[in-house]
Amino acid sequence: MPVTNATIRAVNELTARWARASDPAAGDGTVFSAVGVWPLLAFLADGADGPARTELADAVGLPAGGAAGAARELLGAMGTMRGLDSALGLWTKRTLQLRERWEAGLPAEAHGVLTGDPAADKGALDAWATKRTGGLIGEMPVALETDTEMVLASALAMRTNWLRRFWDFPMTPETGPWADRRLIGLYRQSELLDRVGVADTPEGHVTELRVLGDNAIDVHLLLGEEGMTRGQVLRAGVDVLARRLPVVSGPQLPYGEVGPGLRVVKRRSAQPLPPTLDVTTAAFDLRAHHDLLALHRVFGLTTARDVGRGHFPGISGFPLAVGSARQSTTAQFGEVGFRAAAVTAFGFPVGGVPQLRWVTTSVRATFDRPFGFLALHRHTRLVLAAGWVTDPEPYREDEEHY
Repeated sequence: MPVTNATIRAVNELTARWARASDPAAGDGTVFSAVGVWPLLAFLADGADGPARTELADAVGLPAGGAAGAARELLGAMGTMRGLDSALGLWTKRTLQLRERWEAGLPAEAHGVLTGDPAADKGALDAWATKRTGGLIGEMPVALETDTEMVLASALAMRTNWLRRFWDFPMTPETGPWADRRLIGLYRQSELLDRVGVADTPEGHVTELRVLGDNAIDVHLLLGEEGMTRGQVLRAGVDVLARRLPVVSGPQLPYGEVGPGLRVVKRRSAQPLPPTLDVTTAAFDLRAHHDLLALHRVFGLTTARDVGRGHFPGISGFPLAVGSARQSTTAQFGEVGFRAAAVTAFGFPVGGVPQLRWVTTSVRATFDRPFGFLALHRHTRLVLAAGWVTDPEPYREDEEHY
């Protein structure tokens, strides 16, 4: 069964709420995945009671009674998406008896055993995380103690190659937070002006650039007006996906400064040429670790973290509470694979002055200050990861660039 629009909206709304709630004044770079948290919250909501059940249902955005079914639907849909690997894992002590109905709702291969030896269990859980993410994350972000009765986890890894590659170059922005830094710049040109647009939000304008992958996993770069926070910018990206904001697409943009980092200009050419979209951005490599309990209200865990009583009688007759909830994430954006280059130059005098008789249009998009991104499945518009770039990759002459 395909994932429903209601589930996609619920997951993407959690992305937007997380972005706003974790929006620091300093605007540090980060990456996070709400779709990695949402199924776990949904399964917990199904097994909770009292205030914990209400709070988890509010965080999930669906009634608690239907949350587990929606989570199974989402996991099934993710399993069919090219370029995306996902898994759910459950580990319990042998002495913990689970409710048959709740356990039956989880993937059959998900259930493992905790021995009670924190060191041995950590090794097994870390190996699972490494295997399920293809080595991108090598450690399970969970606090294991001798009294840990159960661990519920998810893992996902996504990969895509651009339909149209970028070319790297040393980029040194002239203004802004990255002024005078030497960065790995990425440039490409195409005739697809509709890949860029400007959204009008209550907080200001946001430029959106869609970078398409070859397996329907795309990345949308988002540049807001100076002074906009990462929460405002990423919220705008989610609203654009949901078609809640008006967007002026590249072919309809007027001449001049039309959006953050975006201008439309006329340029002379020696021959008739179609309009082009010229994109300049910065490569980035992000890693982040999140304590979800620090944002317990966002994730509906306020009551569930109270270890003074059990909150999940639908999971087990043994009283259970949430002792830790964390996420480790990573994201890389740049050229795919190994690249080698050599330059040979011959100098010749001009054999005449070219006649610049034609006028063409160039839409120039430049991401040379902090910007946001959403990685998503193109067909369903499900956001798989989101982030904010403040510290892009430096350019070094003696290194190969990816």
